[in-house]
Amino acid sequence: MGVASLPQSGRRAEVQSRVLEWYDWLLAAVMFVSFLAAMYCAFVYAPTDAVQGDVQRIFYFHVSIAWLMYLAFFVVFVSSILYLWRREDRWDVFARCSAEIGVVLTTLVLITGMLWGRPIWGTFWSWDARLTSTLILWAIYVVYLMLRAYSDDQLRGARYGAVLGIIGFADVPIVQMSVTWWRTLHPGPVVSLEGQENLPPEMLVGLMVSLVAFTLFYVFIMRQRTRIEWLKEEIARLQDGD
Repeated sequence: MGVASLPQSGRRAEVQSRVLEWYDWLLAAVMFVSFLAAMYCAFVYAPTDAVQGDVQRIFYFHVSIAWLMYLAFFVVFVSSILYLWRREDRWDVFARCSAEIGVVLTTLVLITGMLWGRPIWGTFWSWDARLTSTLILWAIYVVYLMLRAYSDDQLRGARYGAVLGIIGFADVPIVQMSVTWWRTLHPGPVVSLEGQENLPPEMLVGLMVSLVAFTLFYVFIMRQRTRIEWLKEEIARLQDGD
């Protein structure tokens, strides 16, 4: 009976694999279309800012990437807590992969912010509270990745990384609230938690479409990155079995 069930189990696994493959293609297609829509909204649909001119259009991508940066590090925070609590490797994989994506997003936030700041402030960088706290956030999670990469003991590195992933998240609300707590060059929030918007409707639509596009990008990249990690672990288990 066990032998007879093997073909059925194999067929089920094949069907699941095909479904996931089609899901990935669908997600990639929707992500591509959403990025096209985001670029249309940013460069065509949204009006030109009366004060900053066309350079303001980088706002749609800069702010969206910043929000996804928060999401990535929030996933690290939650996954690290669950790893220390449950001791399940999957939570460590989620935390590590999301930290990698978060560092890339933070780098893009800093770069787009500097490109936006140069024509507006006259300089690529100022030790503004928002910029400085964001740079500190980037450094924290670079250290997190270095700790994970160069740890001799994988389990110890996972534990230390989880602690750093939890403590490091404390800088996220500091980054967000820096423009409220301190006097900065950086503009204040354009959309508040109370639902008040400081944007024309066309600009708000452009921002929301861009946010959807980058959210899909995060989900897609996170899925591919975690799959690679699980495949590496499966290969390691098979090699140990030999």
